[in-house]
Amino acid sequence: MREEEKEKMNVQTRLSEQELVRDARQIAGVVANIETVIIGKRSVVELVVLSLIAGGHVLIEDVPGVGKTSLVSALSKSIACHFKRIQFTPDIMPSDVTGFSIFNQKTREFEFRPGAVISNIVLADEINRASAKTQSSLLEVMEERQITVDSKTYKLQEPFMVLATQNPLESYGTYPLPEAQIDRFLIKVSIGYPSFDEEVKVVAMGKKAKQAIKAVISGQDVVRLKQDAERVYVDPMVVRYIVEIVTSTRTHPDIQLGSSPRGCIALYNLCRAYAMYKGRNYVIPDDVKYLAPYVICHRVALSHEAKIAGKTSQMILDDILNSVVVPVGESTGAGVQLKQAIK
Repeated sequence: MREEEKEKMNVQTRLSEQELVRDARQIAGVVANIETVIIGKRSVVELVVLSLIAGGHVLIEDVPGVGKTSLVSALSKSIACHFKRIQFTPDIMPSDVTGFSIFNQKTREFEFRPGAVISNIVLADEINRASAKTQSSLLEVMEERQITVDSKTYKLQEPFMVLATQNPLESYGTYPLPEAQIDRFLIKVSIGYPSFDEEVKVVAMGKKAKQAIKAVISGQDVVRLKQDAERVYVDPMVVRYIVEIVTSTRTHPDIQLGSSPRGCIALYNLCRAYAMYKGRNYVIPDDVKYLAPYVICHRVALSHEAKIAGKTSQMILDDILNSVVVPVGESTGAGVQLKQAIK
């Protein structure tokens, strides 16, 4: 097939202006609905909602009492789908998460009893308090959207998302997440303390807002939004830009372990969801630069020397973003110029 024919087919599958307006309005509606509970944290709320559209999972790491669980609860209530919460403790077993088979004496057959992970949106609260054996029970479901119990595989319904919370301060009674687990989270975010005025609003709001929040879209709407995000155009130059950023983490002298190829895929998918939210059917380099820290920073392990020098993954990634050349050119078919200055 000639390049002209490929480009013509690509243009035909892209989102129309009407579809973009509809999708952006729906995503904005979910964000606004959550903001009735989570005050002054728009960027975090947007990232969590867009991670759902991108088909990824979210790790929320922050101090107690800043609204981690409230954010997840508000997201689940904003979407008409199933929600379950798993309170991770040292004594929780993998079967509590995935499910187990039990023998029915009446039917003389084994019956499957689904675990808490069989849902659409799952909150893994304080995930680092469970043992490594229990944490590993999430590996298959987060990547394959399925669970295997007694050699039988059960597919999960879409949409599916795991949102995990953990406390970065306490180390007593916690188990660090393995690299394979961390790599399965599309982004890692922190909510942070509210400003003085925002905290006044939170205190005055009370519990009524949490109880009053209602669903604004359905699970099928989320599935359609995910399908529409896959139709957002990404220029080959932008794809190369994403890969160059991620591969640079593997050769940087201050990084002991760089990002996996899953990091490239995660950043690629999140950029498409973000572009659709902004009313564009194409991705620009600025999308990549904005989202890269949320996708890449938790996937890298710093060298011992870098830690002693007081460097952070954010500082090193900023250095990489400043060193990788930003693509400049025409995004064919989108009818726009990618006029991004090289910074």
